[in-house]
Amino acid sequence: MALSVPDQLVQLDAARQLVLADSALYPQIVQGILPIVGANAVLELRRWGAEFLAESFASPTLALQQKERLSIGVLQTLRELLEQPEQDISVTKSVIQAAASIYALVFRYIIANPHDSGTWDHMAAVKSNIFRRWDTASGGIRVCCIKFVQRVVQVQTPGVIADPRRPEQNEVSVALVPRDHPLIPPSRLEPEALGLLDRLLDVFHEETSDAILVNATLNCLGTLIRTRPNASSRIINAILSFNPLKRANSPMTPKLKVQIKSMEKTTRTVLSNVQRRHQYNERLAQARLDMFDEGSKKRALPSEPTDGLDNAKRMRLGAELPERSEFPPLPPGPISHAQLFTLSDDRGLASFDVTQLPFDLVVRIILPVLHRVEQSTFDTAINAVRSRYSGLQNAQAAQRQATQQALGDDDEDYEPDFEPAEEQVLDRTNNQPTEESPPLPPDLALGPFKLPQPPPLTVEETQQIGKGTISRVFSMMSVLDESPAAKRQRPGLNRLAGSNYDRDAWMTVITRLATRASAGLDDEEVTDEGNEEKSTDALAKQKSTQNLSEGIRETLWKFIIEDFRSRISIAISWLNEEWFNDRIQLQNHQARNIKKRPPRQNYGRWMLKVLDSILPFLDAKDKVLIRFLSEIPAMDKKVVDRVKGLAKDPDRVALAAQALYYLTIVRPPVREICADALEDLWRNHEDAKVASGKLLRKVRPQLFDEENPHRPPAILAVNIKSPPPSEGNEGLPSASAAVEGVLANPNAVAAAG
Repeated sequence: MALSVPDQLVQLDAARQLVLADSALYPQIVQGILPIVGANAVLELRRWGAEFLAESFASPTLALQQKERLSIGVLQTLRELLEQPEQDISVTKSVIQAAASIYALVFRYIIANPHDSGTWDHMAAVKSNIFRRWDTASGGIRVCCIKFVQRVVQVQTPGVIADPRRPEQNEVSVALVPRDHPLIPPSRLEPEALGLLDRLLDVFHEETSDAILVNATLNCLGTLIRTRPNASSRIINAILSFNPLKRANSPMTPKLKVQIKSMEKTTRTVLSNVQRRHQYNERLAQARLDMFDEGSKKRALPSEPTDGLDNAKRMRLGAELPERSEFPPLPPGPISHAQLFTLSDDRGLASFDVTQLPFDLVVRIILPVLHRVEQSTFDTAINAVRSRYSGLQNAQAAQRQATQQALGDDDEDYEPDFEPAEEQVLDRTNNQPTEESPPLPPDLALGPFKLPQPPPLTVEETQQIGKGTISRVFSMMSVLDESPAAKRQRPGLNRLAGSNYDRDAWMTVITRLATRASAGLDDEEVTDEGNEEKSTDALAKQKSTQNLSEGIRETLWKFIIEDFRSRISIAISWLNEEWFNDRIQLQNHQARNIKKRPPRQNYGRWMLKVLDSILPFLDAKDKVLIRFLSEIPAMDKKVVDRVKGLAKDPDRVALAAQALYYLTIVRPPVREICADALEDLWRNHEDAKVASGKLLRKVRPQLFDEENPHRPPAILAVNIKSPPPSEGNEGLPSASAAVEGVLANPNAVAAAG
């Protein structure tokens, strides 16, 4: 006999009490209730089942491994509950909460099981269903959708990898996903997450926004600010641009007051947790007091004048009311510069250390504030500081004058006592210097004081100071914006490198510091037996110099690799400087003809290091490689072998073949080496046979000509102007146009030999 629905609910409640008492029973209970609370069950059972699943996956007592195994089994049930025609608000809210809890678990499972497409299809269907409800469902469901979107953004953006050797203990993020994953490629998931984040932040820019949705969004953004530093700047700027008091201009009903207070309190709480928005919090709190605190409002002006003078009489008689100062007076005693310019009596604001804020953040805060301050208020503040300073100067002048007068009065009133002559003689005798005591120096005027020279720096101190200077210069690179190409001047060969004080100028200074600053200082002399001590000192000096220059190069390399697509012009300029410096140093060494070892060549090893760093991250349609290979000053077989190695990846076979073919056209010195590499791809790599064969037919047609095998090869040439080594970004348009022109119509640049 089938049990009634109330009896079934009683038994299900008993099962819930069991798992709350012993979390080890979760797997058995969850697997047992799925057939009972499925999509075909009655509404009461579906409500209980959806609520229990959301509660189970949010429970901290259930182990993470057990949650991951259980999440795979409940995905289909959650999908069926969401896709059921008859929707219930309670069921939908619980299902979305459960989906938010298991999304990261399913994502980790798919990373380890890339061929389980069925599980990911269920998760993708659930995600799409929730996204469709985001803007059209009721308020409670939309709040749950916001939480789900926050988990999706957190998972699909790069997180911090604490220990690469133990991925199971790291936070689930797109950083754990291999680049060639068939189901969840990072190149598709990360842009989706950024789009969802922008859509999440749109609630702060809407004119009529629901206070419940705003509070839900603010509560979710706190977690993203803490766990995703890359997106924290975008989130904080959106929150700072949001003014919860802008709706106070409409008629103030009790409901609207409660909503505004709620949004304002939630905004202050989020910003307080960031711990770097103190000024905004104070301004927001003051605005709230002015809006809602009845006791802080100013009293209305009296209907009659309190001093017996109306406005007309004031104008005739010249009577003026005493001015009331809006700023607190200076404290007694010595005054510091901070106290002189502090015009607020708020102790918390006065004790806040503004030096803890980054420079770029201070600039972003100060500029809008100065723009919004009224001119009259600004002038009043300046006049207050000016009057304070004038008062201090007058007080000091009066004090000095009083001191001088007191000294003058003492001299005039001084009357020495009469002493007998004998006592005066004895006093003079006693005051005379003895033979043992040295003579007193004559009274002389003090000469100019000069500080002593500082002690010389050691090798370790020099290296430490140099590293600090390098880090400060590179930290400023993130603040400076790159000058737009339309406004960039093209002065030609007569220009001065680094004369505009922009980002390109600083990069020119850095590259030349890395290449030319230590040039000639690290030459090793061939030591004899009698010069061992001198050689030791020279070796220590050479080592310190090399460490400083290598530190600049290492920091520059890391700066380029962080965003190599937008900074490839910096890499090309740097490598051109390295090649030029190597040639100059070698020529000087040969001209001097002294007993020193040849200078160390830096271009080859750093060029290969940059190339090895960008090759793993290139896409199949990436033109950065072709531009890099066409604009570096020199290359050899090692570079060609690395480019040929791209053909090991079937997705990048066309990229490798096109790069080699382009080098045969624009770089005649390595034409034969690149042609040999193309032929090797055609003969020995099955995946590259078609792509390399089409291009090899244009380079070496004799390999495909059966009628005339001894036909001489075609000569390919193209005239491409390469920019000077120090121009940097100015060579990009011409190189890109040449690449696309050669690859689009290779026959146009070929001429028969």
